[in-house]
Amino acid sequence: MIVRPHLHWFRLLFVWRGSVLPYIASRLLLVVTVAVISVLCRNWWMAEYAASSLSIPPFTLMGIALAIFLGFRNSVSYERFWEARKQWGALLIAARSLTREVASFTTDTALQKRLACTLSAFVYALKHQLRNTDAHDDLACRLLPAQMAQVTGRRYATAAILLVLAQDLASAQKNGLLSDLQLQSMDRNLNLLTEASGACERIANTPIPYTYRVLMNRTVMAYCLLLPIGLSTSIGWLTPLIATFVAYTFLALDVIGEQIEEPFGTEPNDLALASMCHAIEVSVCELVGETPRSQPPEITAYVLT
Repeated sequence: MIVRPHLHWFRLLFVWRGSVLPYIASRLLLVVTVAVISVLCRNWWMAEYAASSLSIPPFTLMGIALAIFLGFRNSVSYERFWEARKQWGALLIAARSLTREVASFTTDTALQKRLACTLSAFVYALKHQLRNTDAHDDLACRLLPAQMAQVTGRRYATAAILLVLAQDLASAQKNGLLSDLQLQSMDRNLNLLTEASGACERIANTPIPYTYRVLMNRTVMAYCLLLPIGLSTSIGWLTPLIATFVAYTFLALDVIGEQIEEPFGTEPNDLALASMCHAIEVSVCELVGETPRSQPPEITAYVLT
């Protein structure tokens, strides 16, 4: 996630870090090259092939259709991004509620602190599962050896951790630390954690169809490369400037849509999962007086991961 202070509108014109320019610079250079070649060759082309010369009106119609298409694609991508963010918000709420219930229903401080650590391990396991990274180190410092043994080697570590947590609460109920009604109330929050993690898995495992992305990329590039040819016969040496500006708009929208359609990745515009995991851990640990195992993630080049 990009984290930058609010800048004056004039300074925003020259922002490099935090923009999509680094991702489309090579394609913009290609558009400029085609535009310059088109202007240099326009007189020869008009003399030899005047009947087949391109003009602006067709590109106006194509541009409107392409803008609508890109807007629809970006709306779908942002819907996935926002749904992912809401699910992580639901994780925070359920984790706080469960910790508050344990802290208020029982005076067993060992159970309270164990619960906070287990919940922290759960959110870190989910982060690693969504990003396909190794969760061992983050789990080992939060789970007891016996709990770690139950989780190690599991394909879905999040489900295994919730099972460990449920078993711990059930054991407390059998030992008289919790009543049946209190356990039932806590189980509802466990179900909310399961639903939120399952929704995140659904988003991660169901990407936008690949052929859709291929179509968008081909259409945008074809339009941006043909546009200078149509403009060169009408505006001359203004073609490189106008064509590059139009290409920047369409290519930037395409790249932004690509980045946010997979919200759990590590690209600049993806969700800051490490920061959210730390926030959840601090939140639940403060309720029971436990020390968080993590430090706030650092912002590197205005990007928070």
